[in-house]
Amino acid sequence: MLRAMDSAVSGLRAHQNKLDVIGNNIANVNTFGFKSQSYSFKEAMYQTSTTSTKGSDNAGGVNAAQYGYGSMMGSISTDMGASTPTYVGGLNASVDGEGFFITFPKSTEDVVVAEMKKTDFDYTRVGQFNIDGNGYLTDANGNFVYGFRPNEVDKPANFEGNLLAIKVPSNVTGNDFDGEPLQLTNVKINSLGEISGTVKSTDPDKDGKTVSIGKVAIATFQNPEGLSKKGSFYYGAAESDNSGNASATIPGGSTSSLMTGYLEASNVDLAKEFSDMITTQRGFQANSKIITVSDEILSDLINMKR
Repeated sequence: MLRAMDSAVSGLRAHQNKLDVIGNNIANVNTFGFKSQSYSFKEAMYQTSTTSTKGSDNAGGVNAAQYGYGSMMGSISTDMGASTPTYVGGLNASVDGEGFFITFPKSTEDVVVAEMKKTDFDYTRVGQFNIDGNGYLTDANGNFVYGFRPNEVDKPANFEGNLLAIKVPSNVTGNDFDGEPLQLTNVKINSLGEISGTVKSTDPDKDGKTVSIGKVAIATFQNPEGLSKKGSFYYGAAESDNSGNASATIPGGSTSSLMTGYLEASNVDLAKEFSDMITTQRGFQANSKIITVSDEILSDLINMKR
């Protein structure tokens, strides 16, 4: 088979893969928390016809002569840059800077922050929160949101310790969470990630008391581009991946704060995507033309025998 046809076939595959990436970006232009991807090409293998040789006093040097075999996928990288927040109200929050919320499909025992990459947590930029029927803080898919519970001994409350699923505490007596199930109203989140609510009780000493449920944790990674997309606005991390060291802290200070009532929009740039789509389409068409020409040459060779 002609080398030109091999190159064109590899070019078609590479350009089709890039169109797949572009199509996915455009499809998610209105998906909260979506991070666009970019596709790059690299050269395929080469066949050396003449090697490069060093010149001498008796003969000049000769450059290498090589036949290329087209292109292939170089990399698919994710743009983790923050996008414009959109106000939606409610118990929602957007990370104002770097970092991710930590979620998990089930409520596990306390997780040491240093061990978080050993747990199959889901990380997301979409803070679409709710309080479920059991009092747990959950995201839009029902996953438990992890953070830190307040230490009731200290005033003001200290939010250090291990990660755990944030849950509405039991009845409040002073700063103690022991007792009957607690009913809260006007649950809200502030810019420092603290979830608080107002106690609703028949006891006048407790009714109207403001209580803190906990603070959501913000996870940061040395190399967030090393995270893997898991679908449904989640990212995954593992000990063997390239995301680097992971940490989890409360919002504020050196950690990104939150924008309450906001959700982060997609960072897809439609103008760029349409421009890339046109150039990729032209590249695909050019490669298909090479296949057509190669096929005509092969037909001519067959007709020569006839």
